[in-house]
Amino acid sequence: MIALLVRDLRLAVRAGGGFGLGLAFFLIVVVLVPFGVGAETSVLSRIAPGILWVAALLAALLSLDRIFALDFEDGSLPLLATSPLPLEGVALAKGVAHWVTTGLPLTLAAPLLGVLLNMEGPAYPWLLASLALGTPALSMIGAFCAALTVGLRRGGLLMSLLVLPLYVPTLIFGAEVVRRGAMGMAVGTPLLMLGGITFGCVALLPFASAAALRVNLR
Repeated sequence: MIALLVRDLRLAVRAGGGFGLGLAFFLIVVVLVPFGVGAETSVLSRIAPGILWVAALLAALLSLDRIFALDFEDGSLPLLATSPLPLEGVALAKGVAHWVTTGLPLTLAAPLLGVLLNMEGPAYPWLLASLALGTPALSMIGAFCAALTVGLRRGGLLMSLLVLPLYVPTLIFGAEVVRRGAMGMAVGTPLLMLGGITFGCVALLPFASAAALRVNLR
């Protein structure tokens, strides 16, 4: 599984669609927000947690269709299905690779972009913590939906329609952690809910993704 993870990381870096595309989209969304809602610092600081989480969610969505589609097109996916590594391990490795190339850079860049939205000082550590805890769930949910739509024509649009409703709980609790942290309130409940979603996705979705891949490869 480690060899597959390293292979996917190398392919993502060579293709340039992991680090650069997601970060560029993240930056563009954050820069455009003040033009749409006005440059009042009080308004920007109030909506900053939600804007940063929405921007990170959409940026993570950009590269989801590449998780299994490229392997399906070049014939690597059927070979992976017949390899000694179970498909559950393949799905987990793909999700981890997507998080390393997309979720992790977004997590590290978010506090820097929070300055552009005049985010409150106490919110920065909670923004970093919530994204670090929540973005793995985005990658695993994306890997599951990518497995459902692999091999379909124009599957990217269908995958977006499947993914976005499933992202809503992670978005709600992630933004709530940052909002409460900015106000000095207790963040235990939304943080535990966010962690529960992530650990549940990591534990269960590789099996669901493997089942979807087996159906699509028949």
